[in-house]
Amino acid sequence: MNAAAASLPRRAARPRRLLAAIGAPVLLGLRWAARLAGFAAAIVGHALRARTWRRTVRATFERELRDAGVRALPAVLAAAALVGVGLVAQGLYWLQAAGQVNLIGGILRTVLVREIAPILVGLILVGRSGITALIEIGTLRAGGQLRMLETQGVDPFHLLVVPRVMAMSVAGFCLTVAFIVASLVSGFVAASVLGLFQLSLVEFVDRVLADLGPGTFALVALKSVGIGFAAATLCCFTALGTRLEPARAVPGGFMSALIGVLAVNGALSVFL
Repeated sequence: MNAAAASLPRRAARPRRLLAAIGAPVLLGLRWAARLAGFAAAIVGHALRARTWRRTVRATFERELRDAGVRALPAVLAAAALVGVGLVAQGLYWLQAAGQVNLIGGILRTVLVREIAPILVGLILVGRSGITALIEIGTLRAGGQLRMLETQGVDPFHLLVVPRVMAMSVAGFCLTVAFIVASLVSGFVAASVLGLFQLSLVEFVDRVLADLGPGTFALVALKSVGIGFAAATLCCFTALGTRLEPARAVPGGFMSALIGVLAVNGALSVFL
């Protein structure tokens, strides 16, 4: 009887250990998500306050907007040219061969404008600006410069995080528009030069614009701004939250930002 009674706690301990092994990573993930949500909400809250945008913060925003937007434009245009030749020109050729040229607007709207353009621009932003922000802020944190700013009465969150996130959000929208226009133009030019397409530029633009309604424009704006915001927020969050050296935190930050880009794009595509 005593042996049977003693075995009961041991048998009951096994399910508890199993539940603990399952629950520990779940709780860790929920805490991480809660901290990230609070971090993102704080960025939005501070960005909407006029007193946040002091001269030093505005200067940081302008510098980051040049880095994330203007200096990334050549890479975006090069990627758009490749997509235009590979997707738009080939799509024009095969639709004309099948006698379904009237479908070109709907296909380009669904494939290029709604999906490919925001994702590729988001990846470029992560690779060029997001990782740079992660390394810079992580280096300042590891070197103690963030504490020095706090002792001088400067909030590092206002100075380093808010303008970077806002700059990448604006750059995401502008670069996505540039990507869409460049890919359409390069695809049409390539198809015309190679003799793959017989429509004029005016007819091509008219067919494309006929299928781009207000909903598509609103979705592209939401996706591009949301993807830029998510990429910048995750990179800055990783830089401030990790205990690793900046170089060792880059892989994790890159994967988090990549998943964030895909999650925002997928969620908006599903619900809108």
